Amino acid sequence: MKNHEESKYRFPENYECYNIHNQQLILFPEKCIFWVEEKVLILADLHLGKAGHFRKSGIPIPSYIHLEELEKLARLIRILKPKKLLILGDLFHSEVNNEWNYFDAFLQKFPTLEVNLVLGNHDTYAIDFIPKKVRIFMENLVMGKFIFSHIPLKTDQLTAGLYNLCGHIHPSAKLQGNGKQSVNLPCFFFGERMGILPAYGFFTGRHSIRPTYKDDVFVIAGGKVLKA
Repeated sequence: MKNHEESKYRFPENYECYNIHNQQLILFPEKCIFWVEEKVLILADLHLGKAGHFRKSGIPIPSYIHLEELEKLARLIRILKPKKLLILGDLFHSEVNNEWNYFDAFLQKFPTLEVNLVLGNHDTYAIDFIPKKVRIFMENLVMGKFIFSHIPLKTDQLTAGLYNLCGHIHPSAKLQGNGKQSVNLPCFFFGERMGILPAYGFFTGRHSIRPTYKDDVFVIAGGKVLKA
C-alpha cells in the first residue's frame, strides 16, 4: 500500500511497498529496492562485462545491453535522489574488458553519490580494478536492522534482530494459468529472516524458487511489480 510517507518522493508507477522491521522497502520493476528511511537504492547482480566475455567466446552479444542497464539505473537515481547506492555483489562478471568503461562514465554522472559494493563471487576476478569511488565490503554490511550480503547467509550466520537482504540466486517464480500454461518471472523473495533480490542485469540466468505459504513473493511482469 502506498502511504503518506511515500508521497514525499516522485516514485515511478507500478511499484509495491514492503515493510520489514517498520522500514519501508519500495520494490521497483527495474529490479531495485529503495529503502525509504535511509534513502538507499539497493540492487544486485549486474554482471557488467558479461556481454564482452561471451563475445570473446564467439557469441555475438551486443554491448549496448549494459549501456541500457546503466541508463535505466541513472534515470531511477535522478528521480529518487538516494544518498547511497548499495550493490549486493557481482557488479562485474569476470576479468576487465571495455564494458567496464561504461560504469566509470556512469559514476561520473553522480559525483556526490556514495557507492557501496558487498563483494560478490564474480567480483573477485578483478577486485584490484574496481573504481576507487566504490567502497568495498568483503563479506557483509550491517545497516540498521539489516545485514546485507551477496550470498544468502546460513541460519547460524544470522544475528538476532537483523534481516538478511542478498542477491546471488537470481530468483524467479513460476505462475500457473488455468489452461496449465505457465511462465517463469524474475521476482523479489521475502522469507521470515531473509530476502533475495532479482538479478538487475538483463543478461543473467534465473533460478526458480519454491516459496512456502509463509513467504512473500513479488514478480516482475509487464513493467509492474505484482504480488504472486
